[in-house]
Amino acid sequence: MPPIVHLRGIVSSALALAMAAYAPAQDRFDEAPIHYRDAQPNNPVERLREGLAAGTVDLSPDAPHGYAASLLEQLDIPAASQVLVFTKTSLQREAISPANPRAIYFNDDVYIGTVPGGDLIEISVADPDLGAVFYAMRADVTPPRIERQGDTCLQCHASSMTHDLPGHLVRSVYPDASGFPILKAGTEVTSQNTPFRDRWGGWYVTGSHGALRHMGNNIATETEHDATLDRDAGANLSQLPEKIDLEKYLTDSSDIVAMMLLEHQIEMHNRMTQLNFDTRFALRDQAVMDEILERPGDVLSESTQRRINNAAYKLVDYMLFTEEKWLDAPIAGRRDFAEAFAARGPRDAKGRSLRDLDLHARLFKYPLSYLIYSEQFTGLPAEAKAAVYRRLWEVLNGSATLDRRRYPPTPEQCEAIREILIATLP
Repeated sequence: MPPIVHLRGIVSSALALAMAAYAPAQDRFDEAPIHYRDAQPNNPVERLREGLAAGTVDLSPDAPHGYAASLLEQLDIPAASQVLVFTKTSLQREAISPANPRAIYFNDDVYIGTVPGGDLIEISVADPDLGAVFYAMRADVTPPRIERQGDTCLQCHASSMTHDLPGHLVRSVYPDASGFPILKAGTEVTSQNTPFRDRWGGWYVTGSHGALRHMGNNIATETEHDATLDRDAGANLSQLPEKIDLEKYLTDSSDIVAMMLLEHQIEMHNRMTQLNFDTRFALRDQAVMDEILERPGDVLSESTQRRINNAAYKLVDYMLFTEEKWLDAPIAGRRDFAEAFAARGPRDAKGRSLRDLDLHARLFKYPLSYLIYSEQFTGLPAEAKAAVYRRLWEVLNGSATLDRRRYPPTPEQCEAIREILIATLP
């Protein structure tokens, strides 16, 4: 039997680990091994920032868009990804209104936010090691500089709305005539799992969606205890309102397909961050226990594997769109955006891609997230990716038992997804 003092050490260490596991998550991501605020980021925006500082990269302003177009070109972000939000829910809330909405542009990794007349270009990125990292570039500074941001952004972007980790979010609110959210009516963080009728309050949405209704394109009417809006009035908007000066924006739309993709990938990024952090914390905690118990550290313990699997299964559920709200009517947005989005993905010998859109019954023809090719997914710890691949293989081969409320791809889609992955994923 080990000496009593050794047992006390084990108990004390185990209690310390248990307390750490229940510590507020907003404090934990600054602990080892994450060190969020102090760690050096490694992502496309950080590389651009370093290039600007070294003088090896140049951004060229143009009127009336400033550095926006040049910034998008450097980061390989299509202007057709533009979506517009008119609520006062960002750093530049004073400049935002229904007549002067904030524009957001994005690709698989990076998000850019601009407001006509605003002081800043807001930038965020899904960093492989750190999750969402936030930057800003002053619109009136020459030469341009990109600076990392901290606590101001994290007040909202490291909260319960982002799983208490540095993340992104899309919110649906009831907006008043000036763009302020009517908070007593409630807000909702939206994703592919959100009912269509609850999406996009405070956003402009252009495109067709038949009998489907959403909250976009509308000003709400405040009541004594709540707020109301007319979903029919905001439906199937073919062009943006005349009160918006379109010369100040890079395109003339706020595309419905871009909105749906934005919702999908933001939650996908957040779940990848959760898996990354949970895995690294689990490995850290096991290393402590391995040392205390004098056991070799080359095998994952049951508790460590269980912690990793828990986050991995949540990610796989989302990757496979198992709780996606299906469409009751076809969706159509900008053809040039949809075609450009589909063209960016790798294809198998049959010409199939995970970026092929469906837009009739659901978002994708082959429902597995295209972000499996992303820098953030590639950068996951090996133990995390192994758990994802095992679970993914079980579901695609029909050997996994899923909750009855979930709707995995059909057997035909599973076969196609397997073939696409084998052909396109190293």
